[in-house]
Amino acid sequence: MCGIVGYAGRNAAAPVLIESLKKLEYRGYDSAGITVLGSGIETYKAVGKIINLESEIPKKLGGTVGIGHTRWATHGRPNTENAHPHNSGVNPEKISIVHNGIIENYMALKERLIGEGYQFKSETDTEVIAHLLHKHIYGKPDGKEAQCELLVGLREALKEIEGSYALGIISADEQGKLLLARKDSPLVIGLGKGENFAASDVTAFLNHTRDVIFVDDFETAVLSPSGVEIFDREGNLKEKKIEKIEWDFEAAEKAGYEHFMLKEIHEQVTAIHDTLAGKVSELEGAIYLNELNLSEDEIRKLSRVQILACGTSWHAGLLGKYLFEQLAGIHCDIDICSEYRYRNPVMNEGTLAIAITQSGETADTLAAVREIMSYNCPTLAITNVVGSTITREANSVLYTRAGPEIGVAATKTFSTQITLIYLLAVKFALVRGKLSHDYVKSFITEIRKVPGEIQQILNQKEAIKECAENFAHAKSYFFLGRHLNYPIALEGALKLKEISYVHALSLIHISEPTRQEAISYAV
Repeated sequence: MCGIVGYAGRNAAAPVLIESLKKLEYRGYDSAGITVLGSGIETYKAVGKIINLESEIPKKLGGTVGIGHTRWATHGRPNTENAHPHNSGVNPEKISIVHNGIIENYMALKERLIGEGYQFKSETDTEVIAHLLHKHIYGKPDGKEAQCELLVGLREALKEIEGSYALGIISADEQGKLLLARKDSPLVIGLGKGENFAASDVTAFLNHTRDVIFVDDFETAVLSPSGVEIFDREGNLKEKKIEKIEWDFEAAEKAGYEHFMLKEIHEQVTAIHDTLAGKVSELEGAIYLNELNLSEDEIRKLSRVQILACGTSWHAGLLGKYLFEQLAGIHCDIDICSEYRYRNPVMNEGTLAIAITQSGETADTLAAVREIMSYNCPTLAITNVVGSTITREANSVLYTRAGPEIGVAATKTFSTQITLIYLLAVKFALVRGKLSHDYVKSFITEIRKVPGEIQQILNQKEAIKECAENFAHAKSYFFLGRHLNYPIALEGALKLKEISYVHALSLIHISEPTRQEAISYAV
């Protein structure tokens, strides 16, 4: 849940970093900090809100290169010492680093570095990276002269690290440069004019540029005001595709709603409409999924679909299981990704894997996809984020056109995932001769009505409010559903738990409430 930002440009770095960190507040955090490269390493940290950090920063702080971080504690308590950035070097500090991810072998590395004279100020795994990098460049804790360039030292240090990381690094001895590295944690570069940006989420810099480069696993990058260089793990310079982010910054703002989740609930109308756009023809009774890299002959030969997902996406996938079997006549299994790679799955010819992930960066989903691809199984990703890691690893990608989802609890992305899964199941059924064109025409007519029907429900604000007030006293809630409605019941219970922290369960059948306070909803 941490957020990383970086800036290399011609303007003062501190205001840009603070602005970018504020765009990542929705991710949740307990502390924040920045480092600006001025005459040396200048680091400022604070516990709590970013406004607390702002009060620590001098108003006329110089420096046009810097890094910033919002932290959600994983190693160590939420305090100033554990907040990022973390630095290394003695009188003066030489290196400053921000990190998102988890270093699995940090204890062994920490013990070794302590034995070599490095002193630790925090309880974090990130400080290990800072000292390890310093060791590779300067040789010892009080080393003053660099024995190699920062990029070379970084490449060597990364060879010793086990785990996941997105890193932003600056060095007092390499003015004007910001270094990045990534493995299993999202990192994106924004390309400006005379300035370049880095972040864990494009939202951080979208009001500055829409031209981005997504950093892939095992890549390193060097940003300066004049350009960007990206290298593979062997140090070879790479050419990378520049992506254009189509949605604008205002799409990530609350637009007058009380909070992001309410805004995104109302955006389901346009999100489903946009997801359907260009994919259905009522006149022809046809569904067009041009991004699907499967021929009709390959679709006919499918004997099994394996769905991989987590959380809300798993609920959408469970509905997909019912649809693929009922409509297309294809056996379908569904697994929670965190469990899939530990159960030695039995694979067979004619299997298609479908991975569902809103962000395209869900670590367990990516690991499950890599596992199933090791069996040479074709993979299809359903995601909301163009250029995300899963889009570069899966064989085919279908995008939900939901726009940015800032709220932690999924809303419009769940609705658009279901929309795409319906289209996919009906498409497969049509190709396999299970459904007629007349049926598909009728289906398209009905699914096109969904945005308007959602709007009609959302218009009943007073009735919804009255319902909430009537039932708010209950201590437990049971969501009931059967067949296609069971996944919806699961998602309903999850939503209530996520946003209100009350007890909720979803059940296929219940004869009577187990306690007087329980409220049963028939979905």
